[in-house]
Amino acid sequence: MNYSYIIIDDNPESVSKTKAMADGFSELNFLASANNYQDGLNLILEHNPELVFLEIDPVDNKSNLSLALINELHRYLNVIPKIVVTTSKKDLAYEAIQYQVTDYLLKPLARIDFVKLLLKLNKSVAAQQTSLEQNPTTEKEEKQTNAFHYEVSTEKEPLILCIKSYGDYRYIDARDISYLQADNNSTDIHLNTGEIVTAFKTLKHFENVLSFPFVRIHNSYIVNSKAISRIHTGNSVCYIKNSSGKIPFSKSYKSNIDLIISEISNGNYLEI
Repeated sequence: MNYSYIIIDDNPESVSKTKAMADGFSELNFLASANNYQDGLNLILEHNPELVFLEIDPVDNKSNLSLALINELHRYLNVIPKIVVTTSKKDLAYEAIQYQVTDYLLKPLARIDFVKLLLKLNKSVAAQQTSLEQNPTTEKEEKQTNAFHYEVSTEKEPLILCIKSYGDYRYIDARDISYLQADNNSTDIHLNTGEIVTAFKTLKHFENVLSFPFVRIHNSYIVNSKAISRIHTGNSVCYIKNSSGKIPFSKSYKSNIDLIISEISNGNYLEI
Protein backbone atom coordinates (compact mmCIF):
# COMPACT_ATOMS: atom_id res chain seq x y z
CA MET A 1 0.00 0.00 0.00
CA ASN A 2 1.11 3.56 -0.77
CA TYR A 3 0.23 6.57 1.39
CA SER A 4 0.52 10.22 0.38
CA TYR A 5 1.39 12.58 3.21
CA ILE A 6 1.74 16.21 4.28
CA ILE A 7 3.97 17.57 7.04
CA ILE A 8 2.69 20.42 9.23
CA ASP A 9 5.42 21.73 11.52
CA ASP A 10 6.68 25.25 12.26
CA ASN A 11 10.28 24.07 12.65
CA PRO A 12 12.00 23.81 9.22
CA GLU A 13 14.65 21.48 10.60
CA SER A 14 11.98 19.13 11.93
CA VAL A 15 10.21 19.17 8.57
CA SER A 16 13.45 18.17 6.83
CA LYS A 17 14.13 15.38 9.33
CA THR A 18 10.59 13.97 9.07
CA LYS A 19 10.73 14.03 5.27
CA ALA A 20 14.21 12.47 5.23
CA MET A 21 12.98 9.64 7.44
CA ALA A 22 9.86 9.10 5.32
CA ASP A 23 11.91 9.17 2.10
CA GLY A 24 13.43 5.88 3.22
CA PHE A 25 10.09 4.15 2.64
CA SER A 26 8.79 3.71 -0.90
CA GLU A 27 5.24 3.43 0.43
CA LEU A 28 5.26 7.07 1.60
CA ASN A 29 4.74 9.77 -1.03
CA PHE A 30 5.48 13.38 -0.04
CA LEU A 31 2.99 16.03 -1.24
CA ALA A 32 3.78 19.27 0.58
CA SER A 33 4.55 20.90 3.92
CA ALA A 34 3.25 23.89 5.89
CA ASN A 35 4.45 25.79 8.95
CA ASN A 36 1.16 27.13 10.33
CA TYR A 37 -2.46 26.18 11.00
CA GLN A 38 -4.10 27.97 8.06
CA ASP A 39 -1.61 26.87 5.40
CA GLY A 40 -1.73 23.33 6.75
CA LEU A 41 -5.53 23.28 6.57
CA ASN A 42 -5.47 24.60 3.01
CA LEU A 43 -2.94 21.97 1.91
CA ILE A 44 -5.03 19.14 3.37
CA LEU A 45 -8.19 20.37 1.66
CA GLU A 46 -6.36 20.83 -1.65
CA HIS A 47 -4.37 17.57 -1.77
CA ASN A 48 -6.53 15.23 0.36
CA PRO A 49 -3.58 13.16 1.69
CA GLU A 50 -3.88 9.79 3.42
CA LEU A 51 -1.51 10.90 6.20
CA VAL A 52 -0.73 14.13 8.02
CA PHE A 53 2.36 14.43 10.23
CA LEU A 54 1.34 17.14 12.71
CA GLU A 55 3.32 19.03 15.34
CA ILE A 56 1.04 20.09 18.21
CA ASP A 57 3.56 21.89 20.42
CA PRO A 58 5.03 24.50 18.08
CA VAL A 59 8.10 26.64 18.72
CA ASP A 60 6.18 29.71 17.52
CA ASN A 61 2.74 30.01 19.16
CA LYS A 62 1.66 32.33 16.35
CA SER A 63 1.59 29.30 14.06
CA ASN A 64 -1.51 28.13 16.01
CA LEU A 65 -0.58 24.48 15.50
CA SER A 66 -2.57 22.21 17.78
CA LEU A 67 -5.04 19.34 17.83
CA ALA A 68 -7.76 21.91 17.11
CA LEU A 69 -6.88 21.47 13.42
CA ILE A 70 -8.70 18.13 13.54
CA ASN A 71 -11.94 19.84 14.56
CA GLU A 72 -11.67 22.17 11.59
CA LEU A 73 -11.18 19.26 9.18
CA HIS A 74 -14.51 17.78 10.28
CA ARG A 75 -16.14 20.94 9.00
CA TYR A 76 -15.11 20.22 5.41
CA LEU A 77 -14.35 16.51 5.03
CA ASN A 78 -16.41 13.35 5.40
CA VAL A 79 -13.22 11.28 5.67
CA ILE A 80 -10.42 12.74 7.80
CA PRO A 81 -6.79 11.89 6.91
CA LYS A 82 -4.96 9.72 9.41
CA ILE A 83 -3.24 12.13 11.79
CA VAL A 84 0.22 11.21 13.09
CA VAL A 85 1.38 13.53 15.87
CA THR A 86 5.11 14.28 15.85
CA THR A 87 6.29 16.16 18.94
CA SER A 88 8.91 16.11 21.67
CA LYS A 89 6.47 16.15 24.61
CA LYS A 90 5.08 12.97 26.11
CA ASP A 91 2.48 14.76 28.25
CA LEU A 92 0.31 15.67 25.24
CA ALA A 93 -0.38 12.02 24.40
CA TYR A 94 -3.59 11.77 26.45
CA GLU A 95 -5.10 14.79 24.71
CA ALA A 96 -4.11 13.35 21.35
CA ILE A 97 -5.85 10.06 22.13
CA GLN A 98 -9.08 11.97 22.75
CA TYR A 99 -8.87 13.17 19.16
CA GLN A 100 -8.39 9.57 17.93
CA VAL A 101 -5.07 10.24 16.21
CA THR A 102 -3.52 7.29 14.37
CA ASP A 103 -0.13 7.48 16.08
CA TYR A 104 1.95 9.61 18.45
CA LEU A 105 5.64 9.77 17.55
CA LEU A 106 8.22 11.37 19.82
CA LYS A 107 11.03 13.47 18.39
CA PRO A 108 13.76 12.74 17.50
CA LEU A 109 11.99 10.37 15.13
CA ALA A 110 13.43 6.89 14.64
CA ARG A 111 13.21 4.57 11.62
CA ILE A 112 11.47 1.90 13.69
CA ASP A 113 8.65 4.38 14.39
CA PHE A 114 7.89 4.52 10.68
CA VAL A 115 8.19 0.75 10.31
CA LYS A 116 5.59 0.28 13.06
CA LEU A 117 3.36 3.00 11.58
CA LEU A 118 3.30 1.35 8.15
CA LEU A 119 2.64 -2.09 9.64
CA LYS A 120 -0.26 -0.63 11.61
CA LEU A 121 -1.69 1.12 8.53
CA ASN A 122 -1.36 -1.97 6.32
CA LYS A 123 -2.97 -4.16 8.97
CA SER A 124 -5.91 -1.77 9.23
CA VAL A 125 -6.40 -1.70 5.45
CA ALA A 126 -6.20 -5.51 5.24
CA ALA A 127 -8.76 -5.90 8.02
CA GLN A 128 -11.17 -3.55 6.23
CA GLN A 129 -10.79 -5.44 2.96
CA THR A 130 -11.36 -8.79 4.69
CA SER A 131 -14.46 -7.44 6.41
CA LEU A 132 -15.90 -6.24 3.10
CA GLU A 133 -15.22 -9.58 1.43
CA GLN A 134 -16.86 -11.53 4.26
CA ASN A 135 -19.81 -9.17 4.65
CA PRO A 136 -20.69 -7.74 1.22
CA THR A 137 -23.47 -5.16 1.24
CA THR A 138 -25.20 -3.08 -1.36
CA GLU A 139 -24.43 0.63 -1.54
CA LYS A 140 -27.81 1.40 0.01
CA GLU A 141 -27.27 -1.04 2.87
CA GLU A 142 -23.79 0.39 3.49
CA LYS A 143 -25.17 3.93 3.75
CA GLN A 144 -27.86 2.75 6.16
CA THR A 145 -25.27 0.92 8.25
CA ASN A 146 -22.98 3.94 8.33
CA ALA A 147 -25.87 6.18 9.34
CA PHE A 148 -26.80 3.78 12.14
CA HIS A 149 -23.25 3.68 13.43
CA TYR A 150 -23.09 7.45 13.36
CA GLU A 151 -26.27 7.75 15.41
CA VAL A 152 -25.02 5.26 17.96
CA SER A 153 -21.63 6.93 18.26
CA THR A 154 -23.19 10.31 18.99
CA GLU A 155 -25.32 8.93 21.82
CA LYS A 156 -22.62 9.01 24.44
CA GLU A 157 -22.51 10.15 28.02
CA PRO A 158 -21.77 13.84 28.57
CA LEU A 159 -18.20 14.83 29.35
CA ILE A 160 -17.52 15.40 33.04
CA LEU A 161 -14.62 17.66 33.97
CA CYS A 162 -12.96 16.95 37.30
CA ILE A 163 -11.20 19.99 38.75
CA LYS A 164 -8.90 18.55 41.39
CA SER A 165 -7.06 20.59 44.01
CA TYR A 166 -5.46 19.25 47.20
CA GLY A 167 -7.87 16.33 47.59
CA ASP A 168 -10.91 18.40 46.54
CA TYR A 169 -12.68 16.87 43.51
CA ARG A 170 -15.06 19.27 41.76
CA TYR A 171 -17.16 17.66 39.01
CA ILE A 172 -18.55 19.79 36.19
CA ASP A 173 -20.86 18.68 33.40
CA ALA A 174 -19.29 20.17 30.26
CA ARG A 175 -22.77 21.10 29.01
CA ASP A 176 -23.03 23.55 31.92
CA ILE A 177 -19.97 25.51 30.81
CA SER A 178 -20.60 28.77 28.92
CA TYR A 179 -17.00 29.76 28.31
CA LEU A 180 -13.46 29.57 29.66
CA GLN A 181 -11.28 32.62 30.30
CA ALA A 182 -7.51 32.72 30.67
CA ASP A 183 -6.09 34.17 33.87
CA ASN A 184 -2.30 34.00 33.62
CA ASN A 185 -1.43 30.31 34.24
CA SER A 186 -4.92 29.41 35.43
CA THR A 187 -8.32 29.34 33.72
CA ASP A 188 -11.68 30.62 34.98
CA ILE A 189 -14.53 28.31 33.96
CA HIS A 190 -17.79 30.28 33.64
CA LEU A 191 -20.90 28.16 34.19
CA ASN A 192 -24.39 28.89 32.91
CA THR A 193 -25.47 29.45 36.52
CA GLY A 194 -23.16 32.44 36.77
CA GLU A 195 -20.70 30.57 39.00
CA ILE A 196 -16.98 30.72 38.22
CA VAL A 197 -14.65 27.79 38.93
CA THR A 198 -10.88 28.27 38.72
CA ALA A 199 -8.68 25.50 37.32
CA PHE A 200 -4.92 25.67 37.63
CA LYS A 201 -4.33 24.79 34.00
CA THR A 202 -3.63 27.10 31.07
CA LEU A 203 -6.22 27.91 28.44
CA LYS A 204 -3.94 26.15 25.92
CA HIS A 205 -4.34 22.96 27.96
CA PHE A 206 -8.13 23.16 27.70
CA GLU A 207 -7.92 23.91 23.98
CA ASN A 208 -6.07 20.64 23.52
CA VAL A 209 -8.36 18.46 25.64
CA LEU A 210 -11.78 19.90 24.71
CA SER A 211 -13.26 19.25 21.29
CA PHE A 212 -16.27 20.80 19.54
CA PRO A 213 -18.58 22.45 20.69
CA PHE A 214 -15.74 24.12 22.61
CA VAL A 215 -13.91 26.48 20.27
CA ARG A 216 -11.00 28.89 20.81
CA ILE A 217 -12.07 32.35 19.61
CA HIS A 218 -9.52 34.61 21.29
CA ASN A 219 -6.16 34.39 23.04
CA SER A 220 -8.10 34.65 26.31
CA TYR A 221 -11.34 32.77 25.54
CA ILE A 222 -12.73 29.36 24.61
CA VAL A 223 -16.50 29.35 24.13
CA ASN A 224 -19.07 26.58 24.27
CA SER A 225 -20.74 27.21 20.92
CA LYS A 226 -24.00 25.78 22.25
CA ALA A 227 -24.07 28.60 24.82
CA ILE A 228 -23.95 31.34 22.18
CA SER A 229 -27.13 33.33 21.57
CA ARG A 230 -25.74 35.90 19.16
CA ILE A 231 -22.65 36.58 17.07
CA HIS A 232 -21.95 40.14 15.93
CA THR A 233 -19.19 39.95 13.35
CA GLY A 234 -19.05 43.74 12.97
CA ASN A 235 -18.25 44.28 16.63
CA SER A 236 -16.34 40.98 16.92
CA VAL A 237 -18.29 39.78 19.96
CA CYS A 238 -20.33 36.73 20.99
CA TYR A 239 -23.28 36.97 23.35
CA ILE A 240 -23.94 34.24 25.92
CA LYS A 241 -27.39 32.69 26.52
CA ASN A 242 -29.30 33.68 29.68
CA SER A 243 -26.71 36.32 30.44
CA SER A 244 -25.87 39.93 29.72
CA GLY A 245 -22.30 38.82 29.19
CA LYS A 246 -20.50 39.05 25.88
CA ILE A 247 -16.99 37.95 24.94
CA PRO A 248 -14.74 39.16 22.12
CA PHE A 249 -13.25 37.15 19.30
CA SER A 250 -10.10 38.10 17.42
CA LYS A 251 -9.31 38.17 13.71
CA SER A 252 -6.76 35.38 14.10
CA TYR A 253 -9.60 33.05 15.20
CA LYS A 254 -12.17 34.28 12.65
CA SER A 255 -12.13 30.87 10.92
CA ASN A 256 -13.33 29.30 14.18
CA ILE A 257 -16.21 31.77 14.34
CA ASP A 258 -17.11 30.77 10.78
CA LEU A 259 -17.05 27.14 11.93
CA ILE A 260 -19.51 27.91 14.74
CA ILE A 261 -21.86 29.76 12.38
CA SER A 262 -21.68 26.88 9.91
CA GLU A 263 -22.35 24.22 12.56
CA ILE A 264 -25.36 26.11 13.95
CA SER A 265 -26.85 26.50 10.46
CA ASN A 266 -26.44 22.75 9.82
CA GLY A 267 -28.90 21.91 12.60
CA ASN A 268 -32.68 22.43 12.84
CA TYR A 269 -32.34 25.95 11.51
CA LEU A 270 -34.41 28.69 9.94
CA GLU A 271 -32.88 31.94 8.73
CA ILE A 272 -35.23 34.91 8.36
